[in-house]
Amino acid sequence: MSDPVVPVWQALGGDPDLLSWIAHRRAGDVLPARLPVLTAARTCVAVCALAAAEFAGDGRTPGAVTVDDGAVATAFVSERHLRVDGRAPENFAPLSRMWRTADGWVRTHANYPWHRAALLSALGTDADRLAAEIAGRTAVDVEDTVYAAGGLAVALRSPKEWAAHEQGAEVARRPLLSLARIADAPAVRERGARPRVLDLSRVLAGPVATRTLALLGADVLRIDTPERPELPDQHADTGFGKRSALLALDRAADRRTFEELLAEADVVVTGYRPGSLDRFGLSPAALAERRPGLVVARLSAWGGYGPWAGRRGFDSLVQVATGIAAVEGTDERPGVLPAQALDHGTGYLLAAGVLRALTERRTAGGTWHMECALAQTAHWLCGLPSVAAPEGTYESERHLAGTDGPLGRLRYAKSPVTFAGGPADWPAGPGRWGADPARWGG
Repeated sequence: MSDPVVPVWQALGGDPDLLSWIAHRRAGDVLPARLPVLTAARTCVAVCALAAAEFAGDGRTPGAVTVDDGAVATAFVSERHLRVDGRAPENFAPLSRMWRTADGWVRTHANYPWHRAALLSALGTDADRLAAEIAGRTAVDVEDTVYAAGGLAVALRSPKEWAAHEQGAEVARRPLLSLARIADAPAVRERGARPRVLDLSRVLAGPVATRTLALLGADVLRIDTPERPELPDQHADTGFGKRSALLALDRAADRRTFEELLAEADVVVTGYRPGSLDRFGLSPAALAERRPGLVVARLSAWGGYGPWAGRRGFDSLVQVATGIAAVEGTDERPGVLPAQALDHGTGYLLAAGVLRALTERRTAGGTWHMECALAQTAHWLCGLPSVAAPEGTYESERHLAGTDGPLGRLRYAKSPVTFAGGPADWPAGPGRWGADPARWGG
């Protein structure tokens, strides 16, 4: 059986000779599931760590990149390990769950208050009567009605049903990820300089990617609109090593500030629906024209193509749509992966692509575009061969740490991205959401 790291590293344009740098430390049956979740997770972390070691560029040797299954498993559920002054976070709101419908099941996502409001408004009900309202409708009717109102709901589909769906067929025709040079630009030869990363993403996949880049020394500035506050626990989990500022891009003064930041940026990461930021000139093509030499990394839930290109989505919804929930469930109830593995895995793949692009830019120049989607990661996961659970032991406590800061006392999962001579931890914990000035650090 071939190592799944090989084709992923190849898709990133990596030198195959560097694959000998990777060593594995097994930890037993972690992330147990019917699908090969551990294989996918360690693959995503492996290519990210290898890209990080390559970018660090200090003459690595075989075995210099260590992928520890225990560290991987702990990091892939980092939001569950988080403690804020001893308090466990709320990762899903009460209305973010599976519901029975007249013909099956539907999954809703209502963690953000505006999504909760859209869900209830679309179905013309309140939280107390929501279950009864959904039970009287078909799953696809709920899906279409809620999405049309700006909410999030996805009907449960089997793998066969997803393969026959137009969006599923489009996803199946695409690669796991794409990394391409989209324009010429001079090489950037400042070795050791901190890449400047504008983070325009939220929830997990994008923030996991930029959290990883911050670990590796990047100057990461997350930009949010003040009208849409981030969930506090989500920010606490993914804000390590970053700064957080607020800008409303539809305001002239804030837009000028953003353009000043963009003029000095090396990387822009976007995690909103494809096309939703185009009115601000933030499409990959527009960014490449305005800022030659930029690395543009874009992720989405469903991909920037097909009938669902403009739909919002989250890991839990993608699991339901693509057949994963059906595979992991029973005849009585849909199941779930042991982690939000689509989010976390895609985050590490995105970081790997950014690091590879920065390495290529340093030697050959160019403007680079990295693209991936949760649905593409789901398709890849479902196609990986099943493997027997490895032997070994797993103690998550070994991979947890604590820090004090503006948010209080935090317990958190350490990064699984490790290599010889690389950082052991983030330079700083998360600050308060939106509390930093909108300027680059030192």
